[in-house]
Amino acid sequence: MSFETGPGALGDIRVVELGQLIAGPFCGQLLGDMGADVVKVEPPLVNGVGGDPMRDWGQGDDKVQWELIARNKRSVSANLRVPEGRALVRRLIRHADVVVENFKPGTLEKWGLDPQELLKEQPSLIVARMSGYGQTGPYSTRAGFGGIGEAMGGWRYIVGEEDRPPSRMGVSIGDSLTGTYGCLGILAALHVRERTGKGQVIDAALYESVLQVMEGLVIEYDRAGIIRERSGSVLKGIAPSNVYSAKDGPFMIGANKDSLWQRLAAAMGRPELGHDPRYATHVARGERQDELDALINEWTGTLTMAELDALMIEYAVPAGRVYRAPDMLEDPHFQAREAIVEVETERFGPLKMQSTFPRLSATPSGIRRPAPSSVGQHNAEIYGELLGMSESEMGELAERGVI
Repeated sequence: MSFETGPGALGDIRVVELGQLIAGPFCGQLLGDMGADVVKVEPPLVNGVGGDPMRDWGQGDDKVQWELIARNKRSVSANLRVPEGRALVRRLIRHADVVVENFKPGTLEKWGLDPQELLKEQPSLIVARMSGYGQTGPYSTRAGFGGIGEAMGGWRYIVGEEDRPPSRMGVSIGDSLTGTYGCLGILAALHVRERTGKGQVIDAALYESVLQVMEGLVIEYDRAGIIRERSGSVLKGIAPSNVYSAKDGPFMIGANKDSLWQRLAAAMGRPELGHDPRYATHVARGERQDELDALINEWTGTLTMAELDALMIEYAVPAGRVYRAPDMLEDPHFQAREAIVEVETERFGPLKMQSTFPRLSATPSGIRRPAPSSVGQHNAEIYGELLGMSESEMGELAERGVI
């Protein structure tokens, strides 16, 4: 794809991203996709080691996750462990609207970058802080990664088969949720700033981000003492809604509403089942969930996925294949909506990746630049042009390992 040139919804916003790995950088990715100028601060290279560890994350010989999470960002290097590096970043923040960070609570304060102090100097600044347990409370100083947040927030306990230990999702969902909620908080804070001129601090905890999407897990326990348990590929009492076996692969069908069940029964050539008292109501189907799933699975096993797909479309039953990456790339709907785009990256050439999302009609998001290929790639551009530093100043700082 050619790079977008439009400003996007946040084209007048500058973000300084101090975080590493996923939660903070994913927040930065979302803001950058919406047009913000995201300046990514990375530790300088020392003996070839430095930068955000995400540069070396991912499966396969070529580590390409960086190309997604760092798109639409500019990279500067600064050693936050030395006073000169911290002073340089503080100067940079004076030119920013938003700071994003996901260090252990207390780290910014230790570095002399206490958000409350920053706000005294710059009352309009917005600081989004992402951490395992939040900035307050007895656990706040503990180290916390996404998986720990998923466990504490309730996600891990309910994922997997009921006769096995808790499982995990195949992606770092806790981190991504926290980055998303951090972004949501920033957008709300920007709206408030429009009215008041005042910034604020956003506190996004990994475990609370997971907790937000736990639906009725807490309220059901509080009211009825129900503890949700692992249930494999189904939600207990919600039937039929499962992955069934076609002749040539897995096929998802969701027909747990009465009218949908009646249509599925008709598609199966057994319309009488739609009104059979054993299956006619939501409660009845839930009580016979295993029995009903076995009945449906016996039928789906006689058909291919293509045949099932055609039948489900004909009878207006929500259903579909269980997609992998190659299925997504081949699918005409993905192609028509450009849900996956090809981006020309500096390190690996053209790479297919998720497009920007959500879609805004008047101020569309876009991919305006590839991920920075090297640590501090934009030092001269940002420190020179934005902060007015000379080449000799930057050269001296580089020699001393500050940048």
